[in-house]
This record gives sequence, C-alpha cells and structure tokens, in this order.
Amino acid sequence: MLKPKIKLYDAVGLGLIISYPSGVEISNQTGGTTCYQPSIEGVYLPIVNSCSLSNELISPEIELFEYFSKYGCDFLREVDIEIINKILDKYKLSDFIKIDLDMLKQSHESWIYVDVYYDEKHDLLDCFNFPLKGVLTWSNSD
Repeated sequence: MLKPKIKLYDAVGLGLIISYPSGVEISNQTGGTTCYQPSIEGVYLPIVNSCSLSNELISPEIELFEYFSKYGCDFLREVDIEIINKILDKYKLSDFIKIDLDMLKQSHESWIYVDVYYDEKHDLLDCFNFPLKGVLTWSNSD
C-alpha cells in the first residue's frame, strides 16, 4: 500500500525533513533541470525563514537558490559542500545541521542529506533522540 505523500513543490524557504516513521512520504522537485522527485518518510520543519517589513523573504534558501541557479548540480562537488557549509554557518545553523558525507552520492541541488544535532540556539525539536538523519531542501532552480 502506498503511503500518503506531501509534495513541497510550492514551498518557500529552507526546510528540513526529519527522517521519522510518520507514515507520510515528503517529496520535492530537485536537481535543477534534471527535475528529480525524491521522497523520504518523515516530518517537515521550515527553518530560519522570516519576512522583512517590505514582505521580502529572508532565508538561506535565497543564497542556495542563487548559487545552484548559476552552477547547477545533480550531484555535490567539494566546492558545493564548501558553499553550503558557509551558508549554514552564516545563518548559525552549522552546529544544528551538518552535511552527511556518507550520503554525498545521493545528495544534489535542493536535496542534501544531513545529520541533525541538538542545538540550544535552534530548540525546535523536543523528545527526539539526537543525532537525527534528514534532508535539507528548498526551491529547485529549474
């Protein structure tokens, strides 16, 4: 029997899919013009997204989207990892989220496998056993 699926195709901002036995698959369109549609069972958590007084999105998604729009990526290169880590650090996410280096071959634009750690600055998850596995996702640049 197929699991219910949530498609994040119209989501705005950076999100984290926590791998968790929720009974729900969460999917996004990823990989630039390759337009993959990967999914993972879990729960979706929007993170570090806000709006300015002039209704502009303030989110790491903007920098990630701009970078991958220029360079594309259906797999991660070392330079991509460095850029992603700089963006995570800029938004104070580098203690909370770390790229899962064991899953690099499965990671690509808008679908980055990560490890999630407890971090007091981002006290968004209660009663989970850390570290967690997950996927960092945002709008695809196709």
